[in-house]
Amino acid sequence: MKAIITGATGYVGEGVLLAMLDDPRIEKVLSISRRPCGHSHPKLEEIVIPDLMDLKEGDVRIKGYDVVFFAAGITSVGTPKDVYQVISHDIPVHMASIMPDKEKMTFIYVSGAGTSDKGRQHWQKVKSSTEREIDAMGFRHAFGWRPMLMVPYAGQRSRQVKAQKVTLVLYPIVRLLGQYNSMREMSNAVVNVTENGYRKFGISPLDIKRLGR
Repeated sequence: MKAIITGATGYVGEGVLLAMLDDPRIEKVLSISRRPCGHSHPKLEEIVIPDLMDLKEGDVRIKGYDVVFFAAGITSVGTPKDVYQVISHDIPVHMASIMPDKEKMTFIYVSGAGTSDKGRQHWQKVKSSTEREIDAMGFRHAFGWRPMLMVPYAGQRSRQVKAQKVTLVLYPIVRLLGQYNSMREMSNAVVNVTENGYRKFGISPLDIKRLGR
């Protein structure tokens, strides 16, 4: 399997990237990001591009992949609504729209827990709209990925790792509720839904746990 990951300099993207690089089922990983991901591996290639909107349809560098794991994003806290719209809607929709051979590909948009078009908060509606548009593009499989809390993968360097480790004291309790996942589960789940699909579009932490076994 060949995978594209965006946001490999962030917490989720980096964790899944490292897990995929350790997975013998993954032949190649292409990181697309605004800056180098900071890791090297024989299976890893990178496209460093300041603005993902500059990627164009027909770019040979993005051909031949089985799955896109779109994890690039930004917190809504303190972010102007117009900027948040571009990062959380315009860019992922553009990325999905330029992918070749959609009928053979899986596209996973990491939206996050709480995404809903019925939500009161602006970010919920933006991400829900993004999910719907991607789902309608004709991919073989498309999913809105909605993780909550995640255990970091060995070797992660993103600045969010320290903050995430504080929550690990809650892991045994939250794990029982199905709201906590490991990065290995995340990566395994990506492989499984790419190969086999899944019965629903919105992938919860509990779904990730099931798919990640």
